Amino acid sequence: ARGHCLIEDLPGVGKTTLSQTIAQVFGLNFNRIQFTSDLLPADILGVSIFDPRDQVFEFHPGPVFANFILADEINRATPKTQSALLEAMEEKQITVEGATHKLDEPFFVIGTQNPLDQSGTFPLPESQLDRFMMKISLGYPDKEAERALLSGGNPRELVHHMPPEISLERFIAIQSAVDHIHCSEPLLNYVQHLIQATRNPGLFVYGISPRAGLAVIQASKAWALMHGRSHTEPGDVQAVFGAIADHRLSPSEQHSHPTSELVNDIIDQIPIP
Repeated sequence: ARGHCLIEDLPGVGKTTLSQTIAQVFGLNFNRIQFTSDLLPADILGVSIFDPRDQVFEFHPGPVFANFILADEINRATPKTQSALLEAMEEKQITVEGATHKLDEPFFVIGTQNPLDQSGTFPLPESQLDRFMMKISLGYPDKEAERALLSGGNPRELVHHMPPEISLERFIAIQSAVDHIHCSEPLLNYVQHLIQATRNPGLFVYGISPRAGLAVIQASKAWALMHGRSHTEPGDVQAVFGAIADHRLSPSEQHSHPTSELVNDIIDQIPIP
C-alpha cells in the first residue's frame, strides 16, 4: 500500500526481527537506524563535506538512502531527530543544506517503539504519527509459537540465511497492482462516513486527517488484492480502519475508554453499504 508502519510493543517481543524478516523476504536494500537520545539529524540524512581538492561540497548520504528503513526504538530520540524522517516519509526525498536528494523506490519505513510508560522515551509528535499509515502491536506469542521459538535456533541467524522470496521488480509490480483495484462510490461514501465520525469533538480531541482517509482507501485496496479480489468490500475497510485510525486519535476528556474501543464503536454504528 506504499505506506509506513509503526510497531509498538514491549521490548523483546520481536519487533526488530519481524522488520528484518520482511526486508529479507522481499529482497530490499535494508538499513537499520538505532535511535538514541544523542542521535543527530545528520546521522540519518547525511552531510555535505567540503572537498579541498576540488573546492566543492560533496554530499555523503546517510542510512536513510535504502529501500527499507528500520527506525528502531524511534521514540528514544529527541523530537528534532525524529522529525528528520518527516520529509523522507512523505515526499520520498530529503533536503540537506538547500539541496534536494531523491530517495530510492520503493521506500518504506518501519518504526518500532516501546510504550510511552517506559523510561527514556519521547512521544512522537502528531505530525510524525500521521506519516505512519498504520500502527500495530505484536503482543506475546501464543503457547505453541513460544515453544517453537524456545526450541529453535537463533532467530537473527535464521533471518540472515533466509533467501529472498520476491524480486524487487515483482515487489514494485505488486504495489502497482494495488492502484488498479476498484473502489465503488458506495464504498467511498462508507469510508467518508467513518472518517467524519472521528471528527466528533464529543469523542476525540480532533479527528483523522484527509491523509488518513487516503490511507484507508489504499490499505483497503491492498487488503482486497491480498485476498485475490479486483474490488474492495466493506470488510476490507473494517479490517484496516482501526490500525490506521487508532494512533491518530486522542479521546476527549469525558471519555475514559481506550481509543480502540471508540473506533470499534464507530465501525459498528456506521451502516454498511
